[in-house]
Parts: sequence; structure tokens; C-alpha cells
Amino acid sequence: MGRSICVFAGSSLGNSAAFRSAAKALGRQLVTSGYGLVYGGAHVGLMGVVADAVLAAGGCAIGIIPNFLVEKEVAHRGLSELKIVASMHERKDTMAKLSDGFIALPGGFGTIEEFFEVLTWGQLRLHGKPCGLLNVAGYYDDLLRFLDNTVSHRLVTPENRAMIAVEDDPRKLLERFSTYRAPTTSKWIRADRT
Repeated sequence: MGRSICVFAGSSLGNSAAFRSAAKALGRQLVTSGYGLVYGGAHVGLMGVVADAVLAAGGCAIGIIPNFLVEKEVAHRGLSELKIVASMHERKDTMAKLSDGFIALPGGFGTIEEFFEVLTWGQLRLHGKPCGLLNVAGYYDDLLRFLDNTVSHRLVTPENRAMIAVEDDPRKLLERFSTYRAPTTSKWIRADRT
């Protein structure tokens, strides 16, 4: 497939038309920028919107979905490839291995959990791939304030906080991904800096 971006997104559409528009725009921009899509494999919610946009633009969309969600009939059957795995853990591991970067669209618990897991892996230097938030209509503003607070309380280093690229435009976010360099400083805050 070549280069690919993993997109985490809500399994619901949310209450803003801006979310759906952004998911479509991200899907189209992935194809324009030469990326394939890796995502959670569902046909529902913002997940399905971004996958459909990639496919409509002639791109490659690979879904990774655990058995129990296939059985609930949420699997997208029109993808370039659908990989069925045994567990949520295997799903996240497979998505990470197939991807060259990670973007979170608006979403709920699952979206946030998946994004922060790959971000933590980057903090621990298990990968050097870019991680970004597509901050649609200010959706992630409060989360970003929280993250700034973790730095002010010296629980996260400024270098690790800077690992998160934030844009409201998919093209700008992917441009930042193309120049991303993982931090080389330690994850740990030294005792003399606390």
C-alpha cells in the first residue's frame, strides 16, 4: 500500500455537521497527499465517513476490526481490505504497525484512548511517528488546555507535549507530518527539574 495514516474517529457522527465535513476533507486529503488509510474498520459514524471519502477519491482504505464488532454488523464491507482480529489490543497493535502516522478526528473514549496509547508509545520512543489532532471547530481546545496544564505541573516535558501536532485543516496537518522529527530527549523529568 505504501505510506499510510491511521485515523482514530468516533463511531458516532456527533452533533456538528463540521465533524462530518472534516472527516470527508481528511479522507480526500489523505489520497491527494499520497497516503492510504488505516482505521478501525467500521462503516458507522465518523469512521465510516473518512473511509468512504478515501474510497470515493480512489484511495486505499484498510480496516482493522475485532471479531465481536464484526458480529454486531458494523464492519465496512466495501474496503480495500478488512482485517479481522481477535481483540481490541490486537487491533491497535496491527493499526500501529501498518501506519506511518496517527490522526484523531473528533471522537469519544475509544478515540482518545487509542490516540493517547500511540502518543505514549512515541513518548517512550517505541516509535518515531507523528501524532496529530484535527481540531475541528475547537473540539479539542479543552483537552489542549489540560495538556498544557500537565506541562505547567511538570508531569509532561515541553518536548513531549510538542509531539502533538494540532491543526484545523487536514492539508496543514499532513504537511507538518512530512517534516516531523521525534524528540531525542528523555521521557523522564529529572528530579532536579521538579
